[in-house]
Amino acid sequence: MSAPAPASPAPSSRLVSLDALRGFDMFWILGGDALVYALAKAWKTPPLRFLAMELDHADWAGFRAYHLIFPLFVFMAGASMAFALNRIIAERGRGAAVKRVLVRSAILFLIALFYSGGFTLEWPDMRLLGVVNRIALAYAGAGLLYIYLRPRGLAIAAVAILAGYWALMTFVPIRDIALDKEAMIARFGPKPTLEQVQRAYEATTARVTGRYEPGLNVSNHFDFEHLPGRKYDVYWDPEGILSTIPAVATCLLGVLAGLLLRRTDLTDMKKVQWLVIGGVLSLALGFAWGVQFPIVKKIWTSSFVLVAGGWSALLLAAFFYLIDVRQWRWWCPAFVWIGMNPITLYVIKGNLIMFPRQAQRFVGGSVKAFFDAHVTTGFGDVMIATVSIGLVILLAWFLHSRKIFLRV
Repeated sequence: MSAPAPASPAPSSRLVSLDALRGFDMFWILGGDALVYALAKAWKTPPLRFLAMELDHADWAGFRAYHLIFPLFVFMAGASMAFALNRIIAERGRGAAVKRVLVRSAILFLIALFYSGGFTLEWPDMRLLGVVNRIALAYAGAGLLYIYLRPRGLAIAAVAILAGYWALMTFVPIRDIALDKEAMIARFGPKPTLEQVQRAYEATTARVTGRYEPGLNVSNHFDFEHLPGRKYDVYWDPEGILSTIPAVATCLLGVLAGLLLRRTDLTDMKKVQWLVIGGVLSLALGFAWGVQFPIVKKIWTSSFVLVAGGWSALLLAAFFYLIDVRQWRWWCPAFVWIGMNPITLYVIKGNLIMFPRQAQRFVGGSVKAFFDAHVTTGFGDVMIATVSIGLVILLAWFLHSRKIFLRV
């Protein structure tokens, strides 16, 4: 006789798996990647070299594990939204939900400006768009759609965004010039001026369509023409204007996953099964689409959204099954602490505390030299990376214990 299926949690309950997965995601940019790099340097085994490669960006097209960190966070913002906003709408109405979305998005955007240097930099050296800026804008777009559309409408909106972005990138003609740093250096010398590039751009009369190379695509050209301030890649920004639009679809995929987890008419195992099915289908569609519309994180192509969304759904299925269905939680408290304060820790790491530098005060210098000499060359760096991530976890625990939270 089979055991009864686990009961579904109440829709208003907080799923620990959401916080744990968000923390697992942030772990890699708060020091987990540095630990893998150090291990691969100390012990040059094929598995460690493979992990180190996966935790580095591809030059342009392609998908590696590190490419999942950013879209997974956006996906998780959408999944959490399905719980938080639904409760606000039920208790205080749509107006309060709209206010929450706009206020939180504005706060995140201001935090992003601060993270990038804020108003300490003179115009036009301020960067207006970046990682946290994109999270804020994607959260705002998906949040407003969630408030006013039913699940079917949200799915249609996601499809429309991905199809519309593909059509825009594929059929709109652009000047046949690559706004790429290396290309401009080859053309004008080691220090090309913006005026030189602008004149070359305006002098180009030939038009092309369906191009997706670095600096030679609709998104990058749109940034060059319309995005003011400092751009991360000199002439365009990987978190630019047009490429933020499909990030809203990434957040909507998370919303749909969150709505699935909220359902009370499905058992937990059915939810896991549907997340796995959805993830596999999304991966298949994304890789198939990528044959024509390459998988490129820096312009957030529609195929990239589907591949990242597929992996995000599979990870959510695994975390939900282990943590909320099986109740195996002994391994995830540190991830939960980080996941309850991801933005706070990200900003602190980038502006206030250089954790690796602090770690060197404990295990750098002669201590590092001792480990390198008596264990293996490079093990000192492993210890520095380990202590660094330990300091992050310690701070996350402190914030969690004091109930200090800033999250999307």
